[in-house]
Amino acid sequence: MSAVEATAVRRPRLGFAGVGWIGLNRLQAVAAGDVAEIVCITDVSADCTARALAALQEPTVRAARSFQELLDEDLDGVVIATPSGLHAQQTVAALEHGHAVFCQKPLARTAPETARTLAAARAYDRLLEVDFCYRTVAGVPQLLGMTQGGAIGEIFAADLVFHNAYGPDKPWFYDLAQSGGGCVMDLGIHLIDLLLLAMGGVPVAKVRSRLYAGGKLLAKPAEELEDHALIEVEFVSGATARIACSWRLSAGQDAVISASFYGTRGALILSNIGGSFYDFSVDHCEGTRRHTLAAGPDDWGGRAVNTWARQLGRDCGFSSNALRLQDVSDVIDAIYGRE
Repeated sequence: MSAVEATAVRRPRLGFAGVGWIGLNRLQAVAAGDVAEIVCITDVSADCTARALAALQEPTVRAARSFQELLDEDLDGVVIATPSGLHAQQTVAALEHGHAVFCQKPLARTAPETARTLAAARAYDRLLEVDFCYRTVAGVPQLLGMTQGGAIGEIFAADLVFHNAYGPDKPWFYDLAQSGGGCVMDLGIHLIDLLLLAMGGVPVAKVRSRLYAGGKLLAKPAEELEDHALIEVEFVSGATARIACSWRLSAGQDAVISASFYGTRGALILSNIGGSFYDFSVDHCEGTRRHTLAAGPDDWGGRAVNTWARQLGRDCGFSSNALRLQDVSDVIDAIYGRE
């Protein structure tokens, strides 16, 4: 085996910080994918730690007593799934220890926090990625390739929606200092990420938003958590995107999720099936004709973390793809009136 081949199959050593619902899901995905060696986990909840260890059934996996203790392990990377207010500082601390990072969204609560985190990743030359998992839904990579490649002509309009009939079940979500925002930070961030990717780097010219809490229009900069948001994003190309997201909306189903991109020669549409959070269809439309590129069910939840782990096995260094995270954060700051 050549040196290049040996590097390509290396299994990185990982630590997991936060093994609640989403952290445990990503932990199990890595274990099932056999793409890395899970060395250590940590969580402030003893129950979560015990459940994670029981799910792994790997006697060599250790439970660290703190995040700092986890960082002191011999690791290649850290998967962070703690409350959002901890993401930036924990990511920087991991990078300073020489560990690559895969972080739950958001990477940070504000654009300046994001800039500092990206600067650390560049300075320490470590791989950094955020769990924008909707990028990996079956059909979405094809959708993004087609929008970026001009398959539907020049995009002039887009409509993106993420309405959730429920709200978050963790108390910290409702503390602005910890969460950084409400439904936009929780749900809308995925739509913004998909929109910017679909637009292929076309710069944003202007962002307008109206934020609501319990039906009341909020002043900006927002000092309360919004549960409904209406957003308009204009691009320098002249394209305009409309985004809507909400918690606890009376949608008549669990969720309404869609992302529609309209070009001069057709459209591409992602939509959830039957109100599901997990099952989607992706369609290419031309006039009255519709061609389905993919349709659920699809086990996509752990796809992003496994992709990061495989990349880490080949190269631990900083990737310029991480700079896209700043673009997402800049749009979110504009939505909240933090400019």
